[in-house]
Amino acid sequence: EKGFVLKNQQVVKKPSLKVKLNEVYFVTIPPPTPIEVEPENIPLKIYYEDEDLAVVYKPPGMVVHPSVGHTSGTLVNALLYHFKNVSMYQGRERAGIVHRLDKDTAGLLVVAKSEFAHKELQKMFQNREIDKKYKAIVVGLVKKDYGMIDLPIGRSIYDRQKMGTVATNLRDALTEYWVEKRWEKHNLTMVDIKLHTGRTHQIRVHFSAIGHPLLNDEVYGFKKSKLTSDTAKQMSDLLNFHALVAYSLTFKHPRSGKEIKVQLENLPEPIPSILEKLND
Repeated sequence: EKGFVLKNQQVVKKPSLKVKLNEVYFVTIPPPTPIEVEPENIPLKIYYEDEDLAVVYKPPGMVVHPSVGHTSGTLVNALLYHFKNVSMYQGRERAGIVHRLDKDTAGLLVVAKSEFAHKELQKMFQNREIDKKYKAIVVGLVKKDYGMIDLPIGRSIYDRQKMGTVATNLRDALTEYWVEKRWEKHNLTMVDIKLHTGRTHQIRVHFSAIGHPLLNDEVYGFKKSKLTSDTAKQMSDLLNFHALVAYSLTFKHPRSGKEIKVQLENLPEPIPSILEKLND
C-alpha cells in the first residue's frame, strides 16, 4: 500500500498475490526506521568499573542491544541509565558493546565506557587476547574428560536463521572443554568451556555437532525425549533458558595493562537448584 512493490507499474496491495511467469516487479527497500534508544532503569549488576570500562552481568532473556522487535529492555538501555559515560564509538544503539551473548545465555560482558577502551577491546577480541569461560549442561554422557572441538562454522545451508558446520562462508571455530560431572541416571553432563574463537552460537553449534546439544536449546537439537529420568525432565521444565553461562572473563586492562579477572560468585537460578536435584 505504501508503493514499495510495483507490478507492471501498478502498486501491489495484496500480500497474498501470486507471482506469475513474465510479470515484471519493481521492489524498493524502504530506509530502516530509526530506533530511539532511551535510558531505562533496569537492574544491573556491576562486577568491575573504572573510567574506561566495566564488567556487568547480563541475565538470561535479555537482548544485548536494540534491534527490530527489541527496542527496549536491552542491556544498552540499562547501560545508558546506570553509567554517566558510555562509549558511542559504534552509535547509540550499540553504546558500550564490544562483544555479545545470545539472548538466553546468561553471564559476564565487558563494556566500554571510553572510546579508547572500545577500540582497544575490539582489537583484543580480534586478537583472541580475552579469556572467556563458560559452564554448560549438555544432553548425553560426554565420553572424553577433555577435548577440543575444531569445526568451522557459518550460516547453515538448511536454515538461514541458524549457524552450522554444514554451511556457507565457513570460518574457523575452536572450543576447548573439560567434563566436570556426568549424571548417568539423567543422561546429562556438565562441562567447563573455553572459547578460542568467538563465532555466533559457537558453543551451541559445536556441542550439537558432536551429539550433545545444550539442555533446553531446542534451536540446536535439544529433545526432552533424550532425558532418561523424570527428575531431568522436571529440571528442563524449571529452566526457562538454555543451560549456558559465561561465568569468567580475564583480560589485561587496555590502558594500564593490569590483569582484570572477574568470575560469577554463583550460577544464576534455577541452575544451582537443578544441580542440587541432579546430585541427589
